[in-house]
Amino acid sequence: MELNQIAVPAVYLLIFFLGYPSQILFYYLDPAPLTKNELILSNVLLVCIFITYTQSVFVDPGTIPKKDGDGEKELGKMNGDGVGKGEKKGAGQRTKWCRKCDAAKPPRAHHCKECKRCIPKMDHHCPWTNNCVSHTTFPHFLRFLFYTTLGLSLLAYFQYIRISTIWSHRDLPAYLGPNPWLFAHLFFSTVVNGITLFALFVLFVRNVWCLAVNMTTIEGWEIERHRTLVRRARVFGGWLEGPDGGRVRIERQEFPYDVGIWQNIMQGMGTGNPLSWFNPFAPTPPLHTGLTFPVNGFEDASLSWPPPDPDRSYRRQPRLAPNYNSPSHPNANANTNADTDTKSNRITNNAEQPFTYSESNLSPTATLAAFRSRQAADALRRRKPFAQRMEAKLSHDRVANWDGYQSSYDAHDDGFSNRVEELGMSEDEDEELFDNDVRKRGSAGGSQSGEEAWRNSEGERLKDFGVDEEVEFYDEAEDDDDVPLSELLARKRAAAAEPPILST
Repeated sequence: MELNQIAVPAVYLLIFFLGYPSQILFYYLDPAPLTKNELILSNVLLVCIFITYTQSVFVDPGTIPKKDGDGEKELGKMNGDGVGKGEKKGAGQRTKWCRKCDAAKPPRAHHCKECKRCIPKMDHHCPWTNNCVSHTTFPHFLRFLFYTTLGLSLLAYFQYIRISTIWSHRDLPAYLGPNPWLFAHLFFSTVVNGITLFALFVLFVRNVWCLAVNMTTIEGWEIERHRTLVRRARVFGGWLEGPDGGRVRIERQEFPYDVGIWQNIMQGMGTGNPLSWFNPFAPTPPLHTGLTFPVNGFEDASLSWPPPDPDRSYRRQPRLAPNYNSPSHPNANANTNADTDTKSNRITNNAEQPFTYSESNLSPTATLAAFRSRQAADALRRRKPFAQRMEAKLSHDRVANWDGYQSSYDAHDDGFSNRVEELGMSEDEDEELFDNDVRKRGSAGGSQSGEEAWRNSEGERLKDFGVDEEVEFYDEAEDDDDVPLSELLARKRAAAAEPPILST
């Protein structure tokens, strides 16, 4: 049985256990049962916890609408650049294309491997709600964390009073104190409540901070990834090579969606009314508000978010036809005036055989297995080049430790010494930083994972947030070759029909 099948019932059971039996327990413990006001406050918080958790579980995290039926109304609010009508285009507003959904993917949307679809403004897939924390569910999730933190803190206060009373009477005979069952219940509930309160309080503080800066958990990973690429680019002179051998310029780029704390909170909670922020029955934010987002304008409008990453793209190699006129070709001296049959025989006998479907006699299951095997081999082939370059660089640095840093890098303007001086670190600190960077990629020790296995400072990779790495990591930027022609024509018509925005 998987975790997502028992997580939600287990959380409901935990809320019930900490909520109701504890009230009965306090009735039998000194110094006194809970007062009427304490009971009312406890049960109001308990009801709020149940309501907000239920909403976090059952509210739809959102589906990116397609251009048919009702979806036309939603996507009609967004043009081909992912910019809402009337909004100013800025960095981060480029629309991408999801190969699995076969649909446009607005900014900040990600493909969830658990929900099997793209989720608007996806934060992460929470296993304890078996649902995505997204643009539509984040307000409910944050209210759940808020009321749970309050409720568990109140319970911890009540437990502290009873435990203090028992400790102050520790010199009295045992029969004057609580019986072993009550004492065991108090001890177990205190331990469970303490662990749960600590975990949820940390999660609540982190989500409040993300709300204040308008950043999702996935975007925090992308920011740290971008900083790593900037650090790597300093070593290679500001450029990094992709799997296809192309060079990409890497420059520091600011996060575009932090538009001020008040606007950030209103956007995250779906309203500017502070009373609605704490209302368990507050409505879910409409879907169309999660398709476009205002930007701060710190970066050029031509830039997108996440920033350029040379490894977040497929390796496309053109299929070359055999050149029979080449001197190195085995049939180069054949009679060029031969008839069609002779030419066909020459192609058949040539070492460069045309493609034949050699698996036509396999069963459907075996055919699928063979396809997945080729797919995995292709994925491995496109992931290895950068990992090999990094391992080569690490080996070079280790050799440089024996020969001396100064003699190894003085001849290179973009070398190790310049990087140390620019970052203001000692050589040992920078070497340790570089080693940690390579280890976080997950490629050390002969691992066949590519850059999608890169981990942040907390040891997390994209799949830990529920993201489908095969779709998400290698789908950095939209390539018009992957977009259907009908979609490109529709975007062109939408752009032509868009009225110009006049400045005043």
